[in-house]
Order: sequence, then structure tokens, then C-alpha cells
Amino acid sequence: MTIETGDTVEVEYTGRRDDGTVFDTSRESVASKAGLTASQSDREYSPLTVEVGSGRVLEGLEDALVGLEQGTTTTVAVPPEKGYGEWSDEEVREYNTENLAQTLGGQAPEEGVYLETQDGTRGEVVHVDDEVARVDFNDPLAGETLEFDVEVLAVN
Repeated sequence: MTIETGDTVEVEYTGRRDDGTVFDTSRESVASKAGLTASQSDREYSPLTVEVGSGRVLEGLEDALVGLEQGTTTTVAVPPEKGYGEWSDEEVREYNTENLAQTLGGQAPEEGVYLETQDGTRGEVVHVDDEVARVDFNDPLAGETLEFDVEVLAVN
């Protein structure tokens, strides 16, 4: 059965960055080898079930599933515009260091620390000096063409 928009599919997948680093997978053996299990100890690794076209996975990955069949194994390149978007200067914001420290309960911001806004947006502190703290709210995978190994296990 050929996958069409609206079908529910079950897939195994592994996502890699431009440099080949695995950033996500449904396979525990791959996650363990890539060193992901230590930072995601509460995660259960299992095939992903998704309705194609629901927007639950990256647009580029959904697009690539259409036309595949059960049993197909393929590698898909997902460009930034169909993945996590382009990296944008507008997503890097500057804050008064003292004001940001007060917002953090008196704790001084430090480079490399991730913050979460009230609406759940995550950002990384990328620069701190006496006056300005700069926080990058771009997704860590923004601007990258990602590669996914995909195996279609079932199509319903």
C-alpha cells in the first residue's frame, strides 16, 4: 500500500545533523551508541506512529513519506525551510544583565545555560557581560539540512 496524506504510518527513524551526529532516533541501540540515552533516561524508544499530513512531524519528513510503501527503507534530506527553519538574527534577543538576573530569582545568567520563557520558548544564553545578556531563541537545529534514515513498518 502506497502512503498517502491522511494515512497512519508506523516508522523507525534516525535523524542526523550535517556533521553526521545523531540528534534523535526511535531505536534504543542507536541512541545508546550516540550517547543520547544518558541525557534522555526517562525516554522510551519505540517506532513512531503518525498520521501523514497532521503536522506532528517535520514537514520535510512528512512530504518524504508520501509515496513510500510498507517495508521501504530510505534516507531523506530535510532542508531548513521544511525542518526547523532558517537561523535568524531576530531570534537572538538582548536583555539588561541585571534585569535578567532578577527574573532568574537573583541568579546571574551564564553562557551555555538554557532558559525557558513563560510561554515555553527555550533559549540559550550565548553572551553575558556587565550590561547585556544575549539569548538565542533559534531552535538548535535551525539552519541545518537534516538527514533521516526511515523504515516504514506499517501503513493503515
